Amino acid sequence: MNTSRPSVGNFDWVLIVLYLALVAVGWVNIYSASYNADMAMQFTMDNLFVKQLIWIGLGLVLIIFILFLDAKFFERFSSIIYIIALLSLLLLFPFGNTISGATSWYKIGSMTLQPSEFAKVATALALAKYLSDIQTNIKSLKDQFRAFVIIAIPALLIIPQPDPGSALVYAAFFFPLYREGLAAVYLILGFSIVLLFVATLVIGPVYVALIILGLALLLFYRNRKRKPSKRLYIGVVLGCALFAFSVNYIFENVFEQRHRDRFNIVLGKEVDAKSIGYNTAQSEIAIGNGGWFGRGFLEGTQTQGKFVPEQDTDYIFSAVGEEWGFLGSTLVVLLFIALILRVIQRSEKQKNEFSRIYGYSVAGILFVHFAVNIGMVIGLLPTVGIPLPFFSYGGSGLWGFTILLFIFVKLDGNRVNEW
Repeated sequence: MNTSRPSVGNFDWVLIVLYLALVAVGWVNIYSASYNADMAMQFTMDNLFVKQLIWIGLGLVLIIFILFLDAKFFERFSSIIYIIALLSLLLLFPFGNTISGATSWYKIGSMTLQPSEFAKVATALALAKYLSDIQTNIKSLKDQFRAFVIIAIPALLIIPQPDPGSALVYAAFFFPLYREGLAAVYLILGFSIVLLFVATLVIGPVYVALIILGLALLLFYRNRKRKPSKRLYIGVVLGCALFAFSVNYIFENVFEQRHRDRFNIVLGKEVDAKSIGYNTAQSEIAIGNGGWFGRGFLEGTQTQGKFVPEQDTDYIFSAVGEEWGFLGSTLVVLLFIALILRVIQRSEKQKNEFSRIYGYSVAGILFVHFAVNIGMVIGLLPTVGIPLPFFSYGGSGLWGFTILLFIFVKLDGNRVNEW
């Protein structure tokens, strides 16, 4: 079968319908969040919902282009795409446009493009290419190091823009690495570091060190018949204790003040509803106003009163919560979960390793964006500036997620062919 001529029946229409549903619901909420009664009937570029509709239309053109490409194109040219993405991030420093303190965009005429949104796609392709080429579980330290380098380079170029939120998304690539055989110890280590960091900020390093020592003694006593290594237990306790006592230094000297403020607000150590915590506080009020069934389309007092800053971008989910209530919010969450699970399900059916690894990368990226954004909007996580896929206003984000997903749709549609 000629892979350059796609058969409509080969594409997973469940994924396509879920995508269209999320984009449609997202646009409705962008319309509401940016609604201005004086301009509602004016089809001009001054209206954000008009711009987003144009981005959606151009996104559909991108989809058609991707689906008509030969599926092998993405594997063959993944390295070149990755290098181009790195260059686009590097050239931001001399040529980028600064918006809200971050040099993360290129200004092209009246529009701006954010290359970090497309760099995630390029990294997913490059990682899938590397892991499929070695054709083995990623067990050796050499293979692990090279995979980590592929992931780390774009993240390190994004952090100093500064855009730590976009860099955080690269943690999503642990999903495909774990699926391909990366030892669980790395995930356990990562979660342990985060847990230690947060616990130290909440109760202090001394109490954290004592808890670690107590847990170590308990485990050692329970496993005493197996003659556990004393050096291992002592090393783990000392390492955790040293990290705990370094947390305050890292927090005070590495983090910027705005990041410290956001952590403090989430941890309940500092209440500031008028400055750094204003967005989160207003977002929580908006969601609370929605109740079970919501106030109705264009009826949200917080949304229509423009009390929630950046509500059409990072805080778009608060508009869903206020106007569509708990039931509407649950539906949106279920749509995202269905999309992510469907990607994972289709990934497991792939005959080609490249397609499977890329699919898991797609699922990981979507999950991190979805979980962190909603956690941020409802006040469970600090504000880090991560958009909600297919919902948040912006051409770069919409196009980036569209390309990310539909490359997988193309690869999945091609799995019936021989590679």
